Amino acid sequence: MAIVETERRGQIMTIRLNRPERMNALGFQLRSEMAAAFTEFKEDPELEVAVFTGTGRAFCAGEDMKESLERGAPGSDGAPVHDPWKAGEVDKPVIAAVNGFAMGGGFMLVERTDLRVAVRGAVFEVSEAKRWLLGGYNHGHFAGLPHPVATEMALGFRFTAERLYEVGYINRLVDPDDLMPTAYEMAEHLLTLPPASRVNTVYMMRQMRPAVAPDLEKLAAALHEHGDQNDRMESRAAFAEKRKPNFKGWLDPEDRYRMPTLESVRDGGDD
Repeated sequence: MAIVETERRGQIMTIRLNRPERMNALGFQLRSEMAAAFTEFKEDPELEVAVFTGTGRAFCAGEDMKESLERGAPGSDGAPVHDPWKAGEVDKPVIAAVNGFAMGGGFMLVERTDLRVAVRGAVFEVSEAKRWLLGGYNHGHFAGLPHPVATEMALGFRFTAERLYEVGYINRLVDPDDLMPTAYEMAEHLLTLPPASRVNTVYMMRQMRPAVAPDLEKLAAALHEHGDQNDRMESRAAFAEKRKPNFKGWLDPEDRYRMPTLESVRDGGDD
């Protein structure tokens, strides 16, 4: 059975994650089928707008922890097949219809969309601070959120759909029965626009998204390695075993005070 379902409504394509027993976690098969769905959307000239949603109580729970533990390494095992949407190659608008939890990688799926509708009570979380050695420093920045809110997001606090609607991250907040009708209503509006206007405007708005400066990206890469790497798998094992994690922090306790700096990453040094 397909765990990513697609449906056509004229020029609108619905892409639905359908692995509810795993809260639509991003396992190998799901990522493969999602890539295939977005490839079809990109390449079919009859399709102009995508509505992206999930089945069950989650939009997407993010990383498949079970697969990570079985593989013995954190994160996803590379790209199973090329995903043009993840690669930024889809020039057509994508509307998120968030039906429930959007956590970690699921939050990042919403983040890539152009317009967002969410049900009341949906829960969002940027999970990097819980699973890696650096929190999701960039997500609030991408969204243009105020610094305290971006910091809250980076440190792994959970947000309700209501809160994210208030800060401008979500376009529409609706009751569950209104989720898909509202998303389709937005899609139909986009189809009333002159085709060049729709494509050019989406392209322009994407160019205007905030980006993290290259020097800060280098610093982030250094910080991702600044600590005991074993804590990454410990966080996943503790999650799977429903226990409190036993984090080590640093191999050398003094490393806590030897932070990488912008100057060191510019010079290519370690201190």
